[in-house]
Amino acid sequence: MLLGPSALLPDPGTAITHDDYDTPLIVSRDGEGRVRVLANVCRHRGTRLIETADVVPVKRIVCPYHAWAYKADGSLAGVPRPDCFPGLDKAHYGLTEFPSRESGGLIWFARSEADFTGVEALAPDMEAFGMSGLHLYRRHTQEVAANWKLIIDAFLESYHVQRLHAQTIAAFFADGITVADQLGPHQRAAVGRTDYLAGVDRDDWVQLRRAVTYTYQLFPNAVVIVSPDYINLLLCYPQAVGRTLVEDVMLIPEPPQTPEAEAHWRKSWDLLDGGTFGAEDFRAAALCHRGLDSGLLAEITLGTLEHGIADFHRKLDASLP
Repeated sequence: MLLGPSALLPDPGTAITHDDYDTPLIVSRDGEGRVRVLANVCRHRGTRLIETADVVPVKRIVCPYHAWAYKADGSLAGVPRPDCFPGLDKAHYGLTEFPSRESGGLIWFARSEADFTGVEALAPDMEAFGMSGLHLYRRHTQEVAANWKLIIDAFLESYHVQRLHAQTIAAFFADGITVADQLGPHQRAAVGRTDYLAGVDRDDWVQLRRAVTYTYQLFPNAVVIVSPDYINLLLCYPQAVGRTLVEDVMLIPEPPQTPEAEAHWRKSWDLLDGGTFGAEDFRAAALCHRGLDSGLLAEITLGTLEHGIADFHRKLDASLP
């Protein structure tokens, strides 16, 4: 499961909590810069260790109840009144660590031993976009009254763009042509503007970024949207059949250095997070959920611009026990 971009933790010796997969986690970057995914649960009495959702320094992770202290790698560093625990071997009382992988500027974890082959398949593409060197500009979580799969569906087809997004981004895709393929378990798509593509040097990455919007559906529950000079990462966290938390993370090349730069990035953030995503894509998913939840539709109908949805649901079916 995807936890977020590497930009969540740009510095060694820092950590952040993550609770959205119904497992209390600490995502830390130890002193050597390695990412660890640890249980946010003290080995003594089960106390939650880090309470804030902000990035915090973690030279020591100290339990607020009895002050058991852990290093950023999860190992137990100290116990007050050790005479009260005769024979306790600190080496066996580190925080539970989950399998994890940092690859291509993204941080992943699994609740048990897992095959990260699909993660590694993404790395060359993500590195081409410079994902591991980007700055986290903003994060925002919205609650959507829809099943999480309906939200993912919205990013697997371009049929809706000219209609649903008529007031926001439709003009950028007025003459768009789309191509899509598979990358391991993930889907990727490119939407190019025909009038721009005619004069683009296909070997010039900067020109291509201006003419093509790249979208990745990271199986199962995330979407990466690559715009010309920034990237949005959307993570869908199911809370119930008809309720999903969607976290939007915007990544930019570097922190804004001037008021003009801040205004530029704020305009892009407002366009997508509050407009295209929140008011349009997420609203459409909620309306779909209400209609499907009525039970009045026995099946849905997909056109040739919506084949990504069928592929996604086939993979979901195949992955279920």
